[in-house]
Amino acid sequence: MSDLEEKFPRTLWIRLIIYIAVGHLFAGFLWLLFSVGANQ
Repeated sequence: MSDLEEKFPRTLWIRLIIYIAVGHLFAGFLWLLFSVGANQ
């Protein structure tokens, strides 16, 4: 496990998790917009 932590620092993991979370939120927002637009 120490080799993996040396290759990928903790800050990179945190940044990756933030990017994935923001990407999912954005995708969910777009899906919500399209679903609301399709219903009207």
